[in-house]
Amino acid sequence: MTTKTTTFTDLHLLEQIQKAIKDLGYVHPTPIQQQAIPHLLEGKDLLGCAQTGTGKTAAFALPILHRLMKTPSPCAPKETKVLVLAPTRELAVQIDESFCQYGKYLKLKTALVFGGVGQGPQVSRIAKGVDVLIATPGRLMDLIQQRHIRLGNVQAFVLDEADRMLDMGFINEIKKIIRMLPPVRHNLFFSATMPKEIENLAGSMLKNPIRVEVTPISSTAERIEQSVMYVDKDDKRSLLLHLFKTNPKIKRTIIFTRTKHGANKVTEILVKNRISAEAIHGNKSQAARQRALENFRAGKIRALIATDIAARGIDVDGITHVINFELPNIPESYVHRIGRTSRAGAKGEAISFCDSEERFYLKDIEKLIKQSIPLEKNHPFHCTKAPARPQLKKQGQGQGQRRRTYRR
Repeated sequence: MTTKTTTFTDLHLLEQIQKAIKDLGYVHPTPIQQQAIPHLLEGKDLLGCAQTGTGKTAAFALPILHRLMKTPSPCAPKETKVLVLAPTRELAVQIDESFCQYGKYLKLKTALVFGGVGQGPQVSRIAKGVDVLIATPGRLMDLIQQRHIRLGNVQAFVLDEADRMLDMGFINEIKKIIRMLPPVRHNLFFSATMPKEIENLAGSMLKNPIRVEVTPISSTAERIEQSVMYVDKDDKRSLLLHLFKTNPKIKRTIIFTRTKHGANKVTEILVKNRISAEAIHGNKSQAARQRALENFRAGKIRALIATDIAARGIDVDGITHVINFELPNIPESYVHRIGRTSRAGAKGEAISFCDSEERFYLKDIEKLIKQSIPLEKNHPFHCTKAPARPQLKKQGQGQGQRRRTYRR
C-alpha cells in the first residue's frame, strides 16, 4: 500500500474516534501511524520495529477500536475481544489511558490487569467481560489459572515491547498465553530490537505480516544532542550536583542508574541538596511509582531517577535531559534511555557519566549507534584515567588451564 496520509482525516477512521483524537490535538499521523494504520484497518498482521515515543500505541489502538466498533457484539463473561500484553505496569497503565482517551465517545469496556496490587478490583472489572484487556504477563497468567479470565474468543492480540519481555524473563509465559488464543485472530507484534528468539516468536505468531520499521535503533540517537563526561566513580555525585547548579536548562530530567540501590542513593543526595527528585524502580510499590510518575509529569519534581526496566514505557512530554549516571552494560539500553528526551521527533539532550571501568560499555554503545559521542571536558571533575585493561586470571590450578576473564 502506497497511499500517503497527511492528516488523520485521510485515514477514514470512525467519526467518534476522529472526534476523540481531535480533542487530543492530533492532526498529523507520525510515520509509524501513517504506515501501520491503513494495513491494520484491513486486518493484516503487523510486525512493527519501533521505539516507544514514535506514536506506536495510537498506531495499533486506533485501528483496533475502529474494527471493534464496526462489528459490535456483546462481551461474554470473563472474556475479552482484544488482548494487549505489555512488559511493565507503567506501560500497561499508559496503554489503558490511551484506549480510554481514543474511545471516549464509544461504548467501550476496558480493563487493566497488573501485579503488585490486590486482584479483587481487577477480577470484578472483567467478570462481565470487556472489549479490551491490557495486561502484564505474570498477573494475567495468575488470573487465567484461577479461571477469572478466558482467552478463547480473542479477536485481536497485541504483543508490545517483545524484546523487553525477553529481557524480563517473560518469554515462557508469552508462549503459554499464545497457545490459549484462538488460531484465527488479528496479530500485532512490536519490538524495538530483534534478537533471534524474538524473531522466532514473531515467526510463529504472525501470518504473512506487513513489516513496518520506524527509527531504527542505530539512528534513534542522531536527533539527540549527546555528550560524555569522563569522571572518577567517586566524583559522580559531585558532578551531578554541579550540573544541576550550573545548567539552568536542566529542568525536567530522567537520571539512570544500573541498580535500585543506586537510584535510591542518587535520589537521597539530590533531595539533601534541595533538588526535588523521586526514584522509580521495582522495589517501589505500585502506588509510589504512579505517584512519582504523576509528580514528574505535573512538574512537581525536577528529576526522576530510574532503572532501565522501571523506565521502559515512560512517555512524558517536555523532558529536557537524560543523564546516564551509570552507563548501561547492554548498548541497546542506552538508546532506550536517551529516547525518553526525544518524544515523537522532538529534540533533547543526553549526558553520560563514564568512569574508567565503563569505557568498555561506551565503546559498545558507539559501535551500536554508529557514531562517536562527543567528549565534554569542560567540568571540574574531568578525569583522563585510562580504563582497566583485560586481565588474565588463572583458573583450575593443578590442571594447567588458563581462562580469559575480562573485567567489565
